[in-house]
Amino acid sequence: MTSNAPTSSAAAKGGTAKAALLFRVLCLVALMALGASYFTPAWWVALKAPNYPEHAFPDGVKINFHVDRVANGCELRASKEILEKEALDCVHEMDTINHFVGMYPIASGGPVEKLLSPFLFSFIGVCILGFAVPGVGPRLTVMGLGFAGVAVWMTMALYTANGVQFVGKGWVAGLVDSLGRSEDETKEENLHPVVKQLKESLAKSGIAVGNEGPKLAAAATKAQLVEVLKVVHDMKAPVSLTDPTVGKWTGRGIDVMAWHYAESLGRWFNEPVRNQRLVAIMTTATHVVYGAVLAAMLMFLWIATRPRSPLFLAIAAVPIILPIGFLAEYSAWLWWYGHSLNAMGAFTLKPFMPTVFGDGKVAQFSTHSYPALGFGLMMVVGVSMAVAVLVRRSLPDAAKD
Repeated sequence: MTSNAPTSSAAAKGGTAKAALLFRVLCLVALMALGASYFTPAWWVALKAPNYPEHAFPDGVKINFHVDRVANGCELRASKEILEKEALDCVHEMDTINHFVGMYPIASGGPVEKLLSPFLFSFIGVCILGFAVPGVGPRLTVMGLGFAGVAVWMTMALYTANGVQFVGKGWVAGLVDSLGRSEDETKEENLHPVVKQLKESLAKSGIAVGNEGPKLAAAATKAQLVEVLKVVHDMKAPVSLTDPTVGKWTGRGIDVMAWHYAESLGRWFNEPVRNQRLVAIMTTATHVVYGAVLAAMLMFLWIATRPRSPLFLAIAAVPIILPIGFLAEYSAWLWWYGHSLNAMGAFTLKPFMPTVFGDGKVAQFSTHSYPALGFGLMMVVGVSMAVAVLVRRSLPDAAKD
């Protein structure tokens, strides 16, 4: 009689190899989706009302939430009734609507998350790579180098002089866009200092543009945007709401975040004591998250040496919960907006929870809040890694190392 043992053994090895390849392909898909999600809108919100007719606002007053900024969601209108050369700045429009009921500007939400987003997404990317790389030695090398790079990058951006240059352009452009919004920018003499500085900077580069702040920010380089922040900071420093010890421009990411957060809070409602307290809370939160990320790096490096332990799945759990984490953060900040209404608002409105998902109504406005492409990509990250975990669990212990 002939034995089928060699054939069965070969088939088993072939099945194991295919499963191992599958879970690593799934990790690669998750990594690519993670990178794409950072650069695309994750969520959008729109307000509609009778005084915003469809021919003028086809999508309502719409804004897009990115992980590092809030951007205009209104597009150039193709209308017979209105000739428009530039898309409306609907972030400014929504801010104007909201401030009548005492709501803080949109730019004042999530200051820590937006600042730290490139480092947190890079941290998640290293976790995905660590979960996929075979062998304890190679895994530790990849994760160690990756975490070290993120740690150095984050430290330089937050705590070194002019570290703001190491943060992504999207975040810096978001700050400049926000600072450049004022009540009347239609006349040259009424231009916000930010817009004036951008025009001068771009003119030196041979770029001629109009007065639209967001368009200027998109055309400028990151170095030009940082220089504009510095000039405007120095102009406002004597009356800035930030702590006097940070009144001088340092260019550290954490100081720029604190200064801009204070400026956002005080845009409509200038209450230095209250606003300084909120700035202090967000600054402390930044320090805490920074330390927590470094501690998590060390913990995951230790876990990486134990590929057969159930703890190893914690490395994959981080990208799996990404969409859940985003929704939790988004919902929490919406709650803060609706429950932190300032008494200086022109109209009194009871604290409320804005619509997180779906359609709602606030006063005469209908609200619409739905996920965008970026959130869909986050879901791809989570689902791909969840399936990768299931496939990896089916592998024999020897193949998990």
